[in-house]
Formats: sequence, structure tokens, C-alpha cells
Amino acid sequence: MHDELIAQAQAWLTEDPDPETRTELARLIDAQDHTELAARFAGTLQFGTAGLRGELGAGPMRMNRSVVIRAAAGLAAYLKKQGHENGLVVIGYDARHKSHDFAQDTAAVMTGAGLRAAVLPRPLPTPVLAFAIRHLGAVAGVEVTASHNPPRDNGYKVYLGDGSQIVPPADADIAAEIAAVPSLTTVHRPTEGWDTLDDTVLDAYLARTDAVLAKDSPRTARTVYTAMHGVGKDVLLAAFARAGFPEPELVTEQADPDPDFPTVAFPNPEEPGAMDLAFATARETAPDLIIANDPDADRCAVAVRDGDAWRMLRGDEVGALLAAHLVRRGATGTFAESIVSSSLLGRIAEKAGLTHVETLTGFKWIARAQGLRYGYEEALGYCVDPDGVRDKDGITAALLITELASVLKEEGRTLLDLLDDLAVEHGLHATDQLSVRVEDLSLIAAAMRRLREQPPTELAGLPITRTEDLTQGTENLPPTDGLRYTLDGARVIVRPSGTEPKLKCYLEVIVPVPAHADLPTSRARATALLESLKRDLSAAAGI
Repeated sequence: MHDELIAQAQAWLTEDPDPETRTELARLIDAQDHTELAARFAGTLQFGTAGLRGELGAGPMRMNRSVVIRAAAGLAAYLKKQGHENGLVVIGYDARHKSHDFAQDTAAVMTGAGLRAAVLPRPLPTPVLAFAIRHLGAVAGVEVTASHNPPRDNGYKVYLGDGSQIVPPADADIAAEIAAVPSLTTVHRPTEGWDTLDDTVLDAYLARTDAVLAKDSPRTARTVYTAMHGVGKDVLLAAFARAGFPEPELVTEQADPDPDFPTVAFPNPEEPGAMDLAFATARETAPDLIIANDPDADRCAVAVRDGDAWRMLRGDEVGALLAAHLVRRGATGTFAESIVSSSLLGRIAEKAGLTHVETLTGFKWIARAQGLRYGYEEALGYCVDPDGVRDKDGITAALLITELASVLKEEGRTLLDLLDDLAVEHGLHATDQLSVRVEDLSLIAAAMRRLREQPPTELAGLPITRTEDLTQGTENLPPTDGLRYTLDGARVIVRPSGTEPKLKCYLEVIVPVPAHADLPTSRARATALLESLKRDLSAAAGI
């Protein structure tokens, strides 16, 4: 067994074009580190919720140039089988370690396969790539990014010509083409022949952001902004200047790209501590709100003053605020969200007479909602201009929430005031998450198996009125690995993460609010229910 593993590693080493990973793998082979080699060669990275993503390093279970070249070759073969013999593939990348190398490798493979390739001029937000696909008439797009993952990760996100991310069966078809690549020696990679774009496509994206805002709307709200060591700063500042908002106050320690993300444990605004520097800047400058992007700027986080402190709004709260703002502006069309997001969006859409759709998790599904006008998911993703970017876009979402804050500011009100109004009108929809990160992925499978074999009958003292195993699919949803519990006044969804080694449990309770004066009591009730749900669900899943 060990001899076979060493032979497999040596064969990979022979083809590896990257001196860094060659050195790394040679060291593992020389050390006879069978445990680490077994982990590196246990299979191949697979397309998940957000494409290909994993830890940087040597071997087929890591992100590296060999894996990227194979992925690009598989994508090229798939596109040619779809009849796109001379089609354009546009490629974007973030500022993570190896992102530029992976983008260049992809361009070389596409060119060698007879396709045309164009690379964005420098590290730019993912939504610029999503915009560029349709703007340039490309048949596909690739974004090299690991979004908000830890510094050691990178990823490879694939879009097709409609500007949205791949879904089945395209992902399986591309994976089959990747698996069919016999060796890297068969992949032609010229050293030139592709285009490096100038700023024309970025200028077109920025011009399109004008469509997000209402003509002559107030533009007075003052913001603190953090790019979280990512690529969002320059584009967001340009968009805000174009719109006429006050220039955001930057969190200078996190303003410029840095692939090591030195000030945060995880470069994700949702993670504890990630927003501490932004809060400190806000205490000094007293803005109306804080805006944060994740490192590739497709997500948008918002924080507001709550009494004497600053607090993050949940993604569901921002999702509801943006929906209410669009309804007030007279938006028409479909309002879509993932099944793990708050059911409040459905209440808002129903009262406005608008179509509401639930999809599986991920914008690859939300973007495909028929007649989409607005889509969001609780993980800080918002699509507010689907005609421009058919994906989540942290830049345009920042513009829209700042417009809403400006409108409310002119009325002497705040985002929290509007959330209170929505709670009284539709009931308090309080959400939370029980998220467990693991080293051993078998623990996630064991928890899901336990819930299926020993299903709970009640949680937090509330009877479960309906249990759905989503692997069977539903009338409106394709199959996915998940469980959904409907309770009397609550909802719970349990699923493995598609991008990280986590088991995620999404909790929502709905508490009536007769009047504004009842909000404190309703909030206390909701908080107690959510904590009880966490305890009971943790016990039921054995986590």
C-alpha cells in the first residue's frame, strides 16, 4: 500500500510545473510521510457550492497549478463539446497566494485548446468578473478566489455564459472531462496568445452601478469601510464617489490586499473579532453605518450603532432591509432567497404582491430564479442588480444599503427603526446559527446519520410538525444533503457546508409583536427560544 502511494506521489511530482509544490512534495516523499501523502492523494478536489476550493499545497487534494491546469483543460473540453469552439473565456482573480499564477495557467490552457481567453487587468472583485462575462459576450468565466476562507486556501469558481455559477449537470460533466485528462503533458499551454484587459470593463461595471440607486435619492449617510485585506477598496471607493456619497472612512489596517490577512483569524466579517478594527474606527469617527466586504468583495456586511455600542446586522436583517427598500421604491419581479435564509422575505414579498421563490443554498441557484429582481442569502450575499451581475455583489449591495440609510437619515430614522417596523408588521423573525467546524469530516456524516436514524420529535419544547429529508428533493427543490424541520413557530435546517469543513444548522423563530412597546418582550422570548433550539439540536445531533 505504501509503495503504491509513493509511486502515485512520484508520478505527480514528475508532472508538477511549480517549483514550490515540487519541493514540498519531494520533501514528503523523502520523509516517507505516509499519513500526509495519503491525505494529499485520497482523491481529487470536487466542485462544491462555490466551485473548486481547498488548501494550497501539492497533490490532487490540494489547490495547486497542476490541479488548476487539469481543471482548465476539463472546462475547455466541456466548452468545446458544447459547441463553443472559438468562444471567449474571461478570467478574474483575487489577491491570494497563487491567484495570479492560476489565472495565467487558465488563460494558457484555454488558448492552447483553441478558445479565446481574456484576463482582468489586476486583482478585482468577483462581481466584476461576473459582470464581464455577459458584458463581453463570453461563453464562460473563471474567478480564482477562496472568498472568505483562511489564508492557506484558494479556489476556482466557474461561470457559464449566462453569468451565473455552474449547477448540475454542468459541474458533473466538467468533472468528468477533468478526470479524463490523461496527464499534464497532453495539455497544450502556450506562453502567449491571450488578452490582458484594460480598465474598460471595470469602467463599464462602475457605470452599471448607477442602475442600483434611485434618481435624486439622498446620498448623505457617512460610512466606515473595511476591505478585510481584500480587493474591494478601490472599486468601492470609485462607486461611492460616482454615486455622490461621502467618501468612506477606511479601516487603514485592512484597506489594502494582503494574502496573509494579518489582522484577522478568518477574513470573514461574520467571524468573531474580524470587525473589531472597524468598530474602533467607528468609535473615533461616528459614522451612520459600517460597511465591510469579504476579501473578494462579493459579500457585504453592515454594522450599526445600537445604543452606545456597534453591532453587526445579521445577513437576514440586511436582506429584509434591502427588500423593504426596493418594495418602497416600487420594484417588481421575483424576490428569491436560499432555503436557509429568513422566511421574512416571503412575508414582505407577499404583502407587496410580488413573487417569492426559495432555492437551494448558493447564488448559483438564486441567480436562476425566473424573473429575478432581488436575491439574497443569509451568508451576507445580495444580488440587487441581476441585469448587471447575476451573482452576489458586495459593491452594489453597499451602495443600496447606504442609500437606504441616507433616506432614513433624512427622515430622522435609522436602519434599526426600520427593522422594528418590519417586526411589528410581519412578526419578529429572529435567526441564528449553530455551526461546528471539524477536522474529521466523518463527524459531519455521523451527525447527519444520527439525525436521520433517531429524528427528534420536538426542539425547545416546540413540537416538530414536519420533517423533510432534502436528499429526496421536494416539489420545488432538487435533492441536496440536508434536513428541514418545521416547528410550531420555528424552523430548523441542518446541512454540511459546501465550502468549509463545517456542519451548519440554521435556526429561525417567529414571535408575534402586537405593538412597538412589545418589542423588548418579544426579543427576549425569541432569544430564549433560539438558545433552547441550539442546546436541543446539539444534543440530538451529538455535536
